[in-house]
Amino acid sequence: MGSEINLETTETSWTGGWFSWTRQSDVMLRNVEKTILSCLKTAYKRFYVDIGSVVGQSDKIWTISLNDESPKTPLVLLHGMGAGLALWCPNLDAFAATRPVYAIDLLGFGRSSRPKFASNAEKAEAQWVESVEEWRREVNLGQFILLGHSLGGYIATAYALKYPDRVRHLILADPWGFPQKPANPYENTNLPLWVRAIVTAVQPLNPLWAVRAAGPAGKWLVGKTRPDISRKFLNYVPDAEKIIPEYIYQCNSQTPSGESAFHTLMSGFGWAKNPMVGRIDQLDPKLPITVLYGSRSWVDNSTGQVLTDQRTTANTYVQVINGAGHHVYLDKPEQFNKYVLEACARSDDNDNGRVPDKVAPPADDGATIHTVNNITTTDKSSNNTEPKTTS
Repeated sequence: MGSEINLETTETSWTGGWFSWTRQSDVMLRNVEKTILSCLKTAYKRFYVDIGSVVGQSDKIWTISLNDESPKTPLVLLHGMGAGLALWCPNLDAFAATRPVYAIDLLGFGRSSRPKFASNAEKAEAQWVESVEEWRREVNLGQFILLGHSLGGYIATAYALKYPDRVRHLILADPWGFPQKPANPYENTNLPLWVRAIVTAVQPLNPLWAVRAAGPAGKWLVGKTRPDISRKFLNYVPDAEKIIPEYIYQCNSQTPSGESAFHTLMSGFGWAKNPMVGRIDQLDPKLPITVLYGSRSWVDNSTGQVLTDQRTTANTYVQVINGAGHHVYLDKPEQFNKYVLEACARSDDNDNGRVPDKVAPPADDGATIHTVNNITTTDKSSNNTEPKTTS
């Protein structure tokens, strides 16, 4: 079992209504996350990274790091819509065996801050991109390998478009938001019934509104509607059929900040208002890209073919994993881990030396640098003086 170093700062509760983020739910989410991560064999650290006023007044990104002393290129993980960093637990030990690994709760999800995003799709996308970039600055990374699942794949690609010199290898796991929405979107698709029900019945609402509307019964609702997700963790998490629904419920029962931003981005549940297919040609042609799809996924997997057709270089790799669905990293974790590690190894072999993997933080912007247990973060405001505590 991996040991934990907790660098968490005390967070102020948000109070107000039925759907509010409360101290009680914060504690419950923290505890259930820790229970899930107890399956890890690798020592890890959990901590908040203050990214300043990217969207809200003082945004913070909840982060886990493993093997951060390794000199290899770091791997950064971005989860999908409605998820959280603990769901990577079947993958983290394998990834951290060879390099530093960082997984975050995207801004607006999990234990990260939940600010109000812009109501314009392009602006909301840009805010997510800047939140990742500010996080990178504060954690003090140079180049890194960026892996995103579903919505995380969309954000990762948007990040690579704006900051190509930061991404050494882009890995997309069943990415959302790439193809153009077809004229008849539900004809000849693999959309499962639960997705079609969401699209048809609640398109004007946030996708997971029912979880919050159910109140304390929300965890039961998660377990009953998506028992397949819990089953994926049976080999890793004791009492997974109880713990995983609790985690997903706690991740999504608070203020739906990231969920609302996703709703702003989407044109129907399966498509984006600004799909990536129209921007693929703007990606750095030298950037290696690996795309991993599940053969049984409801996500349109034509993106892999479009990528290989539009990119003239030979550094685009597409792999369909047989028997896996949309949660390809959970359905076939051994195969998924293998392909990710192979992508990372290609990145190591193809070191073009553009910038180092770790860079010194800026010293002339009036920031205060804090170093705790070899984790360096930079406070952007002198008003943010919360101590980092170790427990």
